[in-house]
Amino acid sequence: MIMDNIKGMAEIAHANDIKVILSSTLPAYDYPWKPGMEPAGKIVKLNKMIKKYAENKGHVYLDYFSEMADERNGLPKKYAEDEVHPTVEGYKVMEPLVEDAIKKALKN
Repeated sequence: MIMDNIKGMAEIAHANDIKVILSSTLPAYDYPWKPGMEPAGKIVKLNKMIKKYAENKGHVYLDYFSEMADERNGLPKKYAEDEVHPTVEGYKVMEPLVEDAIKKALKN
């Protein structure tokens, strides 16, 4: 369902001559407000689908996940105190990645 929503938004943007950048979902080992959902593996799977779709459609894929994930496929506390929502340090990792993706999209 999430991937269908992403595809729909990307297709609408593309149809309106908007450059599309699809980013990976950030890592999350668990959600403190709802423990036990085991999102890490689901996020890895979703990110593979997003990347494949972006490549097939000629969209830019922005990979935050690979740069930020720890050994658990989670977001380490140095980037997110609750291991889900980025802190200033997390955004410092993300900023140059998104800037590069925007430059790439504008070249296409």
